[in-house]
Amino acid sequence: MFLNKKQKSYFKGLLADNAAAMDTIMNHQEDNGWLKAKTDDYKEVVTPSTRKQLEIEMQRLRDEMYRVNKPKKTSSYLNGYLEYMKIRRILYALFYNLFVLLLSTGCGTVNQAEKSDIVDEVNPFIGASTSVGVAGVYHGLGKTIPGATTPFGMVQLGPNTITGGDNGSGYSYEHKTIEGFAFTQMSGIGWFGDLGNFLVMPSTGPLKTNAGVEGKSAGYRSFYDKSSEQASAGYYGVNLTDTHIKAEMTAAPHSGLLRFTFPKHAQSRIQIDLARRVGGTATAQHVRVLDDRSISGWIRCTPDGGGWGNGDGKADYTVYFYAEFSKPLKNVGIWRAQIPDSAHRKLENVTADYYQEWITHAEVVDGLKEATGKHIGFYTTFATAHQEQVLMKAGISFVDEAGAKKNLKAEIKDWDFDGLHEQARKRWSDALSKIQISGGTDEQRKVFYTALYRTMIDPRTLQDVDSRFPGGDAKIHQAQGEHTRRTIFSGWDVFRSQMPLQSLINPQVVSDLIQSLTDLATEKKLPYFERWEMMNAYSGCMIGNPAVNVLAEAYTKGIRNYPVDRAYQLAVGSLDKFGNGRLGYTSGNLGISLTLEYAYNDWCLSVLAQQLGKKDDAERYAQDAFAYRNLFDADKGWFRPKDEQGNWLPWPTEGREKEWYGTIECNPYQQGWFVPHDISGLARLLGGKQRMLQDLESFFEKTPEDFHWNAFYNHANEPVHHAAFLFNHLGKPSLTQQWTRKICTQAYHNAVEKGLVGNEDVGQMSAWYVLAASGIHPIAAADGRYEITSPLFDKIEIRLDPAYACGKAFTIIAEHNSPENIYIQSIQLNGKPYYKSFLTHADIIKGGELRLEMGNKPVNTLAAD
Repeated sequence: MFLNKKQKSYFKGLLADNAAAMDTIMNHQEDNGWLKAKTDDYKEVVTPSTRKQLEIEMQRLRDEMYRVNKPKKTSSYLNGYLEYMKIRRILYALFYNLFVLLLSTGCGTVNQAEKSDIVDEVNPFIGASTSVGVAGVYHGLGKTIPGATTPFGMVQLGPNTITGGDNGSGYSYEHKTIEGFAFTQMSGIGWFGDLGNFLVMPSTGPLKTNAGVEGKSAGYRSFYDKSSEQASAGYYGVNLTDTHIKAEMTAAPHSGLLRFTFPKHAQSRIQIDLARRVGGTATAQHVRVLDDRSISGWIRCTPDGGGWGNGDGKADYTVYFYAEFSKPLKNVGIWRAQIPDSAHRKLENVTADYYQEWITHAEVVDGLKEATGKHIGFYTTFATAHQEQVLMKAGISFVDEAGAKKNLKAEIKDWDFDGLHEQARKRWSDALSKIQISGGTDEQRKVFYTALYRTMIDPRTLQDVDSRFPGGDAKIHQAQGEHTRRTIFSGWDVFRSQMPLQSLINPQVVSDLIQSLTDLATEKKLPYFERWEMMNAYSGCMIGNPAVNVLAEAYTKGIRNYPVDRAYQLAVGSLDKFGNGRLGYTSGNLGISLTLEYAYNDWCLSVLAQQLGKKDDAERYAQDAFAYRNLFDADKGWFRPKDEQGNWLPWPTEGREKEWYGTIECNPYQQGWFVPHDISGLARLLGGKQRMLQDLESFFEKTPEDFHWNAFYNHANEPVHHAAFLFNHLGKPSLTQQWTRKICTQAYHNAVEKGLVGNEDVGQMSAWYVLAASGIHPIAAADGRYEITSPLFDKIEIRLDPAYACGKAFTIIAEHNSPENIYIQSIQLNGKPYYKSFLTHADIIKGGELRLEMGNKPVNTLAAD
């Protein structure tokens, strides 16, 4: 879309007379009275949805000015060029001044201006790399997605650069080619990925049926201009250089809209690879042309096709789709590869050369309007004029095709790309405004709001606009009341920071999650909670009983809108099935991690039982929570795994720094600090608080400056995420303040590869930053306590949910805050002196103000109790 006639006339009239107009602008650009007068006209012609068109038009006008005043290569060349540069500078200054003035003089409130600023701080490219080479470890980097999505939305519409490998997001920034743009993604997960379904690719020339492999074989994938790649909250755009097509996309919660700008070509095309799946392949697909504008179908994904954990994650789901096209479907067709019934279809198979040959030589049937197969795709071919825009919109559902159509019709009623983009921005503005910050650097603001953005991607909605969703029993269910069925629970990660953050800013999401996990267990007739849930599948990924931790925390914090008795039964069942059992510890070479995690689960359940009046259970689980002691070797002064007979496993030459010795994804030195529920008890095992303090200081001091994967404080992985806050309990809160500041500034950046030191892990890595940078973070969240630390910002306002809090907002103010003044000198809570190193959840939800006096000298007078 371009500016309308009235808008064009206004700006052309303003800038048409070179000398006179330029003099007027130069003389008045600092004159607010003149600008306000011009703004009256500006407000009439400019709306939020025309902002992007305005920028395009200003660029065009600037180019026209250059053409008119283009300097000749004569003796006046320098003067002409300087005049051109002056005009260009003035044009930019005029647009900027008018736009800023517009926001501040009546076309919207101050809050709207603040929200616009907030949403513009988001940089979806932070952490968007899976590069193992840069990370230096098999886990890779952030693995985040740069595509368009909405808060907790079903659709994540964005670029995919790779199908296989430990590449959960389907995208990595260093790749030079794009396969296409998929409607579903997983963000920041550390296992072999999944989703990446309904892959759409614009193309020109002869049809190609296989994506090909970057650097190895050609296909419908295209090189792209990295400098053209843009991503923001609710938007992604890029120029495909092989075909000279610009691809743009934006999203609604259950649907998405793509806008392709084609070159002049007799054989332009939109093609959809229906077999596409990150980490494998869809095992069956169906598509049919409904009329000259729309198609519908489904994509079946089972463990036989790899995907989540290359099939070990047991992901089993069907994506239903309904799509419409702005250009009539006159020339359509379907390609279908002949996959033998005997063929294996896991990741290693579908990425093999022989399998790729089957796809490359797929049968192409022009005019075919319906097909079902093991590997099929759809295409529509058409002629395009220069810079012609062709749009496609689609709804998805995990229920049925009717649900996909209903989702699209409810959310995207027209072809207004910019209008839908504005709606997505508004959704993100509302979501991000739940925490308002002041102060900090530009980079810190971008890192903060991008981190906050990342925490609101999952757990996403699984239900359609009519509240229907697929259950764990393979039946269709209807959500009741205000409950939303949610999916993707990376339990072992998110119980540490992500769920505590959401309990403050999105408590209903936490309630929904517990309801969803409870209902899922009932649907599947299981007596325990899922550990790592994805699309109703129980993956068994990682360890412990994280849902028990989340449940206990939620109940403690007054989040109780779910069947509490049933949830409690499942928590008991979880510990009965996965726990330390009769030995009082878990044996084997993962024994340290398992024993300590299960001990914390026991403590969480004891806290919940106590609140429910179940005294016998509370006493039993409180006693079981001491199981961590059973793996402490006094001779070695640290934790050590045992076999079933109670014998110590051989001590490695590397000692407690040996990775995978008694632990999962870490070493005993890192895992051993995980006794969050009994810090005093841990200190006694270690020889007292002073000995524990010395060891913990050494643990941090040996950490590399960039915080990348290492044998000490390894922020790239979750077991240590509470460790910096332990200093609060050891009489040295200044060290908590020192180290959390250092982690915030050195482990997080406004960059791609250096943006995150480890996998995002479905919001956990970002949630840690949001809380720590705000000056609070839990150690054992079920106690309702937040440790106080040094805020990165001068002011943080947390807006509370009135359904769960009696206060409107809780504000943290750091007076005299600076990169040097990182230490808390004194505290006031609601105007009164405060001497504790922690706050309670009850303190926060009352609303009020925590005022911190900051300085450059350590002060250790705050009490831990």
